Amino acid sequence: MAGLKPATTQQSLLLVFMNSHISPITAHGAPVISARFKVEPEDFVVREWLGFEPDGAGDFMLLTVRKRGANTLWVAKQLARFVNADPRDVGFAGLKDRQAVTEQAYTVPSKNLNPNEWIGFSGEGFEVIGATRQRRKLRRGAHKGNDFEIVLRDVQGDEQALLQRLQKVKDLGAPNYFGAQRFGHDRHNLVMADEWLVQGREIRDRVQRGFALSAARSLIFNAVLQARIEQGTWNQLLPGDLANLNGSNSVFAVTELDEVLRQRCTDFDVHPTGPLWGAGALQVTGATAELETHIGQHYAALTAGLAGAGLEQERRALRVWVRDLSWVRADSNLTLRFRLQRGAFATAVIAELLGTAVNEFGENEDG
Repeated sequence: MAGLKPATTQQSLLLVFMNSHISPITAHGAPVISARFKVEPEDFVVREWLGFEPDGAGDFMLLTVRKRGANTLWVAKQLARFVNADPRDVGFAGLKDRQAVTEQAYTVPSKNLNPNEWIGFSGEGFEVIGATRQRRKLRRGAHKGNDFEIVLRDVQGDEQALLQRLQKVKDLGAPNYFGAQRFGHDRHNLVMADEWLVQGREIRDRVQRGFALSAARSLIFNAVLQARIEQGTWNQLLPGDLANLNGSNSVFAVTELDEVLRQRCTDFDVHPTGPLWGAGALQVTGATAELETHIGQHYAALTAGLAGAGLEQERRALRVWVRDLSWVRADSNLTLRFRLQRGAFATAVIAELLGTAVNEFGENEDG
């Protein structure tokens, strides 16, 4: 952390972050291969994992929609138009990448149509492939995660090193970085955060304010995660940490470490966490508090702005469990299959093979 210098309100945020925390360091070493990523939409397949069974009854239709080159919000509008509903009444759990083949759930008010009338409904880049009744509208974040099938083309590099790296990711997980897409095209969301929180120019649009706040939070989280990687503690619990229970928003204080807790961390049952900055105390102690406070001081204008915007302190796991990771080599291609928890970025996994340049591509932040 010795290289960090406090940011000032006169210094553009863009000059501070460009060197490190948008495309931060990887956890398992230097890239072991080169490859072409996302050549075709079919090279990036995402299937939403809801984690619950549909009700089978109710005034909403729970649809499974396959999309190719189609935006989540645009498809929601087409579904609403089909039943003359307000697009705001169409629910979905998460945004999905446009430049991909994705399967995700939507709920649509649909009292007068039966499921069979929905099957096959299609438009430019999408088709309804499943339908059943549901009592409640889907809310953002209602899904458990996503299943990915990713093809890397024209793979070149040491085959043994690749297999060893894949096994490391399977055994140890991957850093739970926010991908570069969280920061917007050409870093636009961070430019807005800089203009608002650092330079004091008001943003009136509520959606744009949300993007700016999210980008600022993500930047600070990535900085903390990178520091923990440099320390070798990104996938280990430390006294003073707040630990996250896998697959939940629950956290608990780590006051003492014993073999049981260490084993639970090894087994991906619990994870160390980093801050999603807001008002109030960090709630971590010891060396963890010292590190996070130091980084918070480095981004003092952002942390003050986040607190002033009414956000509360929250936590996010530093590590993501790459569940059911498998791989197939065919000719010059590598196909990866794995499952991630909601909110995790597949690009953070791919970066452990290809390096940080991969962060210029990838899925939307919500998964």
